Amino acid sequence: MVEPIRSLDAISAIKTMLGDKPRDLLLFVMATNNGIRCGDLLRLKVGDLRGKRVDDIITIKESKTGKTNILAVNDSVHHALTRYLASGSLNDGAYLFRSKKGENAPLTIQSVNRMVKSWCREAGLDGNYGAHSLRKTFGYVQRVHFGVGFEVLCKRFNHASPSVTMRYLGISDTEVVGILRNSI
Repeated sequence: MVEPIRSLDAISAIKTMLGDKPRDLLLFVMATNNGIRCGDLLRLKVGDLRGKRVDDIITIKESKTGKTNILAVNDSVHHALTRYLASGSLNDGAYLFRSKKGENAPLTIQSVNRMVKSWCREAGLDGNYGAHSLRKTFGYVQRVHFGVGFEVLCKRFNHASPSVTMRYLGISDTEVVGILRNSI
């Protein structure tokens, strides 16, 4: 079971660390800003995002659930996308997150797991991190730092119930203790 990246400072440090790796930065930014499974992000092609502007939406079909979901281009995603597309000549039919080993093959989940573990280690984080940490980071930051309700996150993650989302993010005990500190 991997955990989310809980610290906004660690998230910023990883983004800075990836500044000279436009592909990796885009993957990190898209995953932490959208909460989409990495497997679904890895299936995207360059043409799916070329020309997208801030507030544009891309509809995807989740490979795990078969349900339709959306990916949004916010300011952070747009900035990282623009840098990545300017970094080289990328064919619209190529995978957005292509492997350096294969001409037209995407990164694998295993390689993303190694990358995320490396980024977190380099940022000084202790714990178990992997590809799924990026999706969990989205939910954790939305809940803890922006106050988004479990019901909304449940809908975003296509979970069966808010209690599933609470367990998924691993913050339910923290919140229960937190409300007990409120004086009435």
